[in-house]
Amino acid sequence: MSQKLRVGILGATGMVGQRFISLLENHPWFEVVTVAASPRSAGKTYEEAVGDRWKMTTPMPEAVKKLVVLNVNEVEKVAATVDFVFSAVDMTKDEIKAIEEAYAKTETPVVSNNSAHRWTPDVPMVVPEINPEHFDVIEFQKKRLGTTRGFVAVKPNCSIQSYAPVLTAWKEFEPYEVVATTYQAISGAGKTFKDWPEMEGNIIPYIGGEEEKSEQEPLRLWGTIEDGVIKKADSPVITTQCIRVPVLNGHTAAVFVKFRKKPTKEQLIEKLTSFSGLPQELELPSAPKQFIRYLEEDNRPQVNLDVNYENGMGVSVGRLREDTVYDYKFVGLSHNTVRGAAGGAVLCAELLKAKGYIEAK
Repeated sequence: MSQKLRVGILGATGMVGQRFISLLENHPWFEVVTVAASPRSAGKTYEEAVGDRWKMTTPMPEAVKKLVVLNVNEVEKVAATVDFVFSAVDMTKDEIKAIEEAYAKTETPVVSNNSAHRWTPDVPMVVPEINPEHFDVIEFQKKRLGTTRGFVAVKPNCSIQSYAPVLTAWKEFEPYEVVATTYQAISGAGKTFKDWPEMEGNIIPYIGGEEEKSEQEPLRLWGTIEDGVIKKADSPVITTQCIRVPVLNGHTAAVFVKFRKKPTKEQLIEKLTSFSGLPQELELPSAPKQFIRYLEEDNRPQVNLDVNYENGMGVSVGRLREDTVYDYKFVGLSHNTVRGAAGGAVLCAELLKAKGYIEAK
C-alpha cells in the first residue's frame, strides 16, 4: 500500500483514545493525522492536553505529541482532514449517536468503541472473527443517512469477548443456556489505581448497565440481517453477573454451559484451537494468528501471565471440565482495552478497508 489512510481519533485524550493512539503507532495501513476532544482541550497540543494523564505503559508516540487538538464538535472541520475516524468520545448516549451520525453524513466512516449505536438496527456491531457478514447492513444504513461512503460501525462490549468467541466456536453443539460471571478490570472504567485508590484490595459487585450488555450483545452478534436490519438471535439464554475487581487490565469470565448436543471435552478443545475467521484468512495486520488458545494448567488463564496473549488480541481459555448441574464450565480471559475496545475497533477498520468500505477520500 503506497499511502496510508488518514485517521482521526474522536475523544483522543481519554483512556480508549490513548489506546487507539498507542495501537496505531507504526500501523502499516493507517496514520493518525488528527486528534479531537472536548472544547477544553481544543487548541492545545496533544501532549499539553493529556498532561500527566497518559495512562499507557508505553510512552506517548512522538508523532502525535505536537498535533493540535481540534474541537470534536466542529464536525466539518475535523472530517475535512481525514479518511475515517475512530470514536471514543465521552458524552451522553444521545449526544454520541448524534455526533457519530453527523460525521458519517460528511462522508466520513466512523468506527466506534462507544455503546450508543450498538442497537441501532442498521448499524453493524462486529467481532471480525464472528460476524463479518453484518457489515453488509451498511448499504441499508447509507440509504437512511443519504450517504455514499459515510456510515457508523461499532464493536461490542468488552465484557463479552472472553466468552462469546468461545460459544461461537461451539455453535454446532447448540449451547442453549449460559451462566457467566465476569471479573472486570478497572481500566474498563477508564481508570488506573492512581485514579481509583479505593479499588485496591476491593471488589465492587456492580457495574452500571454491564449485565444487560453481557446478556444481550452476544445475541446480536449471532443475529441475521432481515429487511435491512439486524435481528438478534433467540438463543442461547444468557444470565450474567459483572463484578469490578482490583486488576488493571483483563476481563475474566467464569462460564457454565448447557448443550443440546453434548460434546466431549476433546471435541470442545479442538473447536477452540481450530477456530478462526476472515481476519486470519486475510492476514489483517492486527489479527491474532490463533484467536483462541486452550491452556491445560489448572491455574490458567491468569491475568499476569495471559492478558497480553497475541498482543492482547487473543482469548485464553482454561479449566474446561464437566459440571454437575450444567454440561461444562470454563474460564475465559481477554484484554479489555485491546481486543475489548480499541484493538477490536482497529481490527474492524482493517476488515472494512479490506472489504472496500473504507478508502481514501
